[in-house]
Amino acid sequence: MRRTAQFLTAVAAATALGAAPAHATPATATTSAADRPGPGRALGWEPAPSAPWDVTAGQRCDFAIHGEPVVDEVVQRVLDRHPDGSPKRVAYKGDLVVRVTNQETGAFHDADASGSAIVEYRTDGSQFWSVLGPVLVGVGEGNLDRGMYLVDGVWTLFISASGHRTVTMAHGTTTDICRLIA
Repeated sequence: MRRTAQFLTAVAAATALGAAPAHATPATATTSAADRPGPGRALGWEPAPSAPWDVTAGQRCDFAIHGEPVVDEVVQRVLDRHPDGSPKRVAYKGDLVVRVTNQETGAFHDADASGSAIVEYRTDGSQFWSVLGPVLVGVGEGNLDRGMYLVDGVWTLFISASGHRTVTMAHGTTTDICRLIA
C-alpha cells in the first residue's frame, strides 16, 4: 500500500497541469519563446505525437489491425538522462484516443488511452512503465494472452529487451480490444 501511495504521489506531481518540480528553471528573459509555456503547454513539456501503426494477423489479434490517433494531445517531459544524454526517465500525459480497426471487416473501436505514465528506458533495451489510467498495450508474449488491451487503473508494465510484456495491476481492469472489433 505504501508503494502505491508513493507512486500516486510521484505521478500526480509529474503530471499536474502546469506544475514544475522545484529544480526546474523558471522562464526568464533569457528563455527562448519556444521554451516558454503557452496555451496548453507547461514549461518543459514537449509534444509526443503517436504515429499510425499496423499489426499483421496473428501478432496481436487473429486478424490484421490498424491503429491511428484520432485525438493526440500527449506531451512528454524528460525527468532524467543516461550519462550519454539519452532519456532515462520520461513522464507522459495528455489526451489520446486511438482508433483500432479490424482490417478485414472495418469494425473499429476508439480506445481512450489518456493515462499518465513515467517510463524508465533502461540501457539493456528494456522499459519499466508506472501508469495511472488507461493505456493501450499490445501483447505478443507476456503474462496476458496475445492481444491488444486497454489497461486502466494503477499498474506497471515491464517490457523486456526481447519484447516480453508483464502487466502488474495494483488496481484496475483490462479490456480486450480484439474481442470488441472481431
